[in-house]
Order: sequence, then C-alpha cells, then structure tokens
Amino acid sequence: MSAVRTDRVSVPLRLARGVVHAVLPSGVDDPSAPSGGNVYGRRLCAALPGVGRAVAELLVEGDWPDPDAAARDRLADALASVADGADVLVDGLVACGVPDVVVPECRRLRIVVVVHLPLGDEHGLDAETAAWRSDREHAVLRAAHAVVVTSSWAAGRVTALHELPIGRVHVAPPGVDPAPLAPVRADGSSLLALGAHTRTKGHDVLVDALGALTDLRWTARISGPWRDPGYAVALREAAGRLGDRVRVTGAITGDELDDVWSDTDLLVLPSRTETYGMVVTEALARGIPVLASATGGVPETLGRAPGGGVPGLLVPPDDAVALAEVLRHWLTDANLRATARQAAHARRSRLDGWDVTARLLDGVLS
Repeated sequence: MSAVRTDRVSVPLRLARGVVHAVLPSGVDDPSAPSGGNVYGRRLCAALPGVGRAVAELLVEGDWPDPDAAARDRLADALASVADGADVLVDGLVACGVPDVVVPECRRLRIVVVVHLPLGDEHGLDAETAAWRSDREHAVLRAAHAVVVTSSWAAGRVTALHELPIGRVHVAPPGVDPAPLAPVRADGSSLLALGAHTRTKGHDVLVDALGALTDLRWTARISGPWRDPGYAVALREAAGRLGDRVRVTGAITGDELDDVWSDTDLLVLPSRTETYGMVVTEALARGIPVLASATGGVPETLGRAPGGGVPGLLVPPDDAVALAEVLRHWLTDANLRATARQAAHARRSRLDGWDVTARLLDGVLS
C-alpha cells in the first residue's frame, strides 16, 4: 500500500458545487478492523456525490492518533497537495493528534474535522496521556473552520470541552442501510455485542453480568477488532470461565455479520462512553431491540418509536449488577420482549439513510 493513496468519486462538473478533499486513515477499508468512524467516512464519501459534491480521497497511512514522524510527514504532504481555499474533510482520529501539522493548514484551507469520540475520553488511558491528547485536540478544533459530530450530546460535550464558539460545531448523525427484519424467537435468548475490544466498549461489564445469570438459558456472542490486545486476552479468559455459552471473536463483516444478525434476539451495548452508537441503529434496522448503557448519545440514538415506545432498555454505564438485573428481566418476561420488539419494528421506519447525512454535511460545507 502506498503511503498516501488518492482516489476520486466523480460527479459531472456541471453538477458539482465543488470538490471535497476527504482525509481518512489508510485502514478505512480494512475488514479486520471495522469501526464506526471508518464506516462513517466511507459511506459519507459515497453519499456526497449524490448531493453534488465531488470527493477526492486522501488515504494516509499512520498509527493515528499517535503517528510517528514518517506518518506526520505523509499527512503534511497530503494537505500540502490541496489547493488554497479548498474544502477538506478530515477524520478526527487523523487530525486531532497533530496540531503542528493541521493548524498551519487551517489558515489556507477550509478544514472541517469529524470528531467521533474526543481523544481524551477513551477509557483505559492514563491521566497524563488523556490530558496530552485532549490538549492537542483542543488546538486543532479551535483552528478548524468547522467541527462535525454525530449527536446533539456530542455537540455539547465537544463545545464545552474545547470552549468552541457558538455555531462552530455541527451535528450530522450517521445513516443506516435498510435491512430485512430478523426472525423472532420466543425466548429471546440469543445475545450479541459488537464493538472493539477496549475498555470503552465495556464488554467486561457484560461478561460480569452474564456470570450472575448462569441459572437461565442464553448464549452470547461478543465480536470486534482487538484494539487493546491485553484487554482482549483478559476478556476471553473471563468469558471462558462461563463455558461455551459465551463466544468472544474478532471482527465480523459481510455475509458472516448478516448471518449473526439474523440469529440475534437482543443487541447489548455496555459502553462506558459512546457519542452515538452506530450498532444501535443497525440493530433497529432489523427490528432487533437494544439493551444499552445510558451514556453519552446512546439514548438519543435509541430514540422512540412513532407511538412513543422505547425500542429497548437502558441501564447505568459500568454497572454489572444493574445490567444483570435487566437481562434477567428480558430473559424471563415475555411481555417485555414483545413490547420492545414492537417498538423496535416501528422505530426502523423512522431511521435516516446516508443521504440525509450527506445533505447535513453539504450544509456545513455551504
């Protein structure tokens, strides 16, 4: 793979309102390391031409947000290749750790930074690293032309955290693709958790909760990329003590993921921090209820069905006892399951596609 790869999604020039240069991590299409940020960047690049914005992609290799000198040089070269006054959309994972590279370019380019999670909010960081990352992000976002986040909660968090001016931060929630309804099984015993194996996603909380439910019938699959190998190993060891009812795997995508969704009765999202939670709408698109931590933007993402019902359940974050209690309720109360499924089926009709996200981004760029 080249250090910087440039591709273009073309739009007839007579229809285009301008080229958007999208700066993304080079692993954006890596099937072994899926993430909400990668999906957002890829789908937005595909959707922007539909609103008349040509897209030129700059895929920059590096260990973001803490790149080495060579990766910093690659990013500097990529930005330097863009003409003065151009619109540049940069993934926050790439931009926010390198103010010395990005801030000077903000003086000649209209740089818009997409923040999926403030760098200092990642769980598992020591206090010094979290503060260092947050300081660097502060410098980048204060200099950027605009900041895009994925939820109203995230907008408030980023605005307050970095003391940004009113109107600097814009909300463009992720879209979701239509999907077939998942089969309904009476007992609701097939549980799924999707997300990177990191402390932020809280899969250890789920395993602790499941340990209090060994008297009930259930199976659980916990799948995601191994972003924190030490955490992932400890998670597997803890899950192994519950026997073969808990399966911890790496990332799943494509047809395999579709098959897993079709065998899922309840999505569990035990995150300690979450600005949006794209997996929530992916579950709702299939009519699958969600049990999630009431943290960050998750309640906003879960939303309500047209009749006012909640398409799932919310629990306090980082509370295995509360999570176990609600899971027990789900597994033993057929009326609860039926009500949540009905709300999830109704909620899926109100989910927006990526075309809506593209129109919101177009408004920011305009």
